[in-house]
Amino acid sequence: MPLRAKKKKVSAKKEKYAKFHKEKVGTSDLSMPELTAEQVKTARAQEDQLAKFWRFNKNPPTKEIKDKKKKTK
Repeated sequence: MPLRAKKKKVSAKKEKYAKFHKEKVGTSDLSMPELTAEQVKTARAQEDQLAKFWRFNKNPPTKEIKDKKKKTK
């Protein structure tokens, strides 16, 4: 008793709108734009400025902590 392969029923709606479906690319190309020498220089200066800020910016202790330290001394 051989099994018959059923023909797939194609939807008329799918056929009609198939032209609107585009193939989606799996990977996207994210390449950085080429910068001029001056742009590279300014970008490095900004990065250095930020690095210095994060390195030397210390949050001062809150008023309550200062008061506790004064009381213990």
